[in-house]
Amino acid sequence: MPKKDSSRKTIEQTQNQDNVKKPVDLKLEKIRTPRGTHDILPEDHTYLTIIKKVVRHRARQAGFRRISTPVFESKNLFIRGVGEHTDIIEKELYSFSTKKKGEEYALRPEGTAGIVRSYIQHGMSQLPQPVELYYIEPFFRHDRPQKGRFRQFHQFGFEIIGENDPGIDAQIIQTICLIHADLGIASRLKLQINTIGCPKCREKFTDELRDYFVGKERSLCENCVRRLEENPLRILDCKEEDCKILVENAPKFENLICDECKDHHKKVLELLDSIEIEYVENPRLVRGLDYYSRTVFEFWDENEGAQNSVGGGGRYDDLVEQLGGSPIAACGYAGGIERVISHMKDARMIASDKDKIDVFVAQLGFEAKKVALQLLTQFRQEGVHALGALGKSSMKDQLGKADKFGVKYALILGDVEVREKKIILRDMKSGVQEVIPIGKSIEKVIKKLGRNNLDKYDPSDELKKDTSVRPEEELLIRD
Repeated sequence: MPKKDSSRKTIEQTQNQDNVKKPVDLKLEKIRTPRGTHDILPEDHTYLTIIKKVVRHRARQAGFRRISTPVFESKNLFIRGVGEHTDIIEKELYSFSTKKKGEEYALRPEGTAGIVRSYIQHGMSQLPQPVELYYIEPFFRHDRPQKGRFRQFHQFGFEIIGENDPGIDAQIIQTICLIHADLGIASRLKLQINTIGCPKCREKFTDELRDYFVGKERSLCENCVRRLEENPLRILDCKEEDCKILVENAPKFENLICDECKDHHKKVLELLDSIEIEYVENPRLVRGLDYYSRTVFEFWDENEGAQNSVGGGGRYDDLVEQLGGSPIAACGYAGGIERVISHMKDARMIASDKDKIDVFVAQLGFEAKKVALQLLTQFRQEGVHALGALGKSSMKDQLGKADKFGVKYALILGDVEVREKKIILRDMKSGVQEVIPIGKSIEKVIKKLGRNNLDKYDPSDELKKDTSVRPEEELLIRD
């Protein structure tokens, strides 16, 4: 019998062993943020905080009230609301189903559908109309990450439900313009505005577009070939150069718009003129969601155009009815917070950091630690940002930490100072020190900082106890 080639067998075994996946050592694996997501670090939170404050301020001025909806909703809500053949539903939706019942849910990709669902579910049509709502929330889309585009992102938005007057469109646009001005980025943005009409006149336009593009599929990108069948309007919004060239000679909607939609758009523009808001009429602007009708608008980058727009909105007069409510007109807007922050940085806007530490209390010895803890408590109650090293670090390490935090003043004490009821006050910038009574240290530091610079907040200014008698309590009293 011929001998087996043992060397060949050994090579084959070795190859098989190499193909076997080795178990990953979870202790060695570096865990990072998922692709398309990012941490909001303290430096960026200073921008996020000012954006939230500005949005809340302008919202309250205009009569909006804040609303939050669940992070995930029924998948069917977004299919019916956003549109089955939109990029959001076909490519970008994060969806999942429950194990037991197989119910399908999705992380919200946008805010309007959920708010309209809430409007219907909670009978808000019985409230004085229109209902004005705003939100500041995270959203999720499985999009290709790039500048200003993330898979988890944040938006602020406004919705006015229950009124079809052109003044509503103008009011939302004005509110956004004021927010952009407050944040120092208004000059970097251009308002683009258009009308896509009502379903009746839009249907005629869609038919003409389809007739125009049929036969030109070879010049269309893959996405637009699909859009030609599903929603030819979306071809007008394509960023591919070949598609943009074809769009230049496509039918114009202005030739097919009905008189009622034409009048609505004319009045919106006149109202914007009356409050001196500049705009660019853009007949190719359509927006990417199926629920829009009549007015649509976006705020484009002055230099990069639609590629770096900060947000957009428009009318959605049929959405409430599509989701099971009565026929109720509405208008809204959503702005990307990450993109706004990017514009603020590019405009060299610096958000004030109110988290800076004013005073550092350094101590040595257990008795000194007791006093330090008392001082920290009193400082914080007085509105002074105070920090102390309550561990066992050396005085050199503690003062080094104070210097890294950029504090203005340090208070230094040990057990000897406690017995003598004195404390050392050090100006961290000049290095000048003085010995003062412990009992005078709070007053001394506050005087140096200035009372106007203290971070005072009293919850009782905003929170009151309800002392009225409830109906069920009134019955008990009578009994």
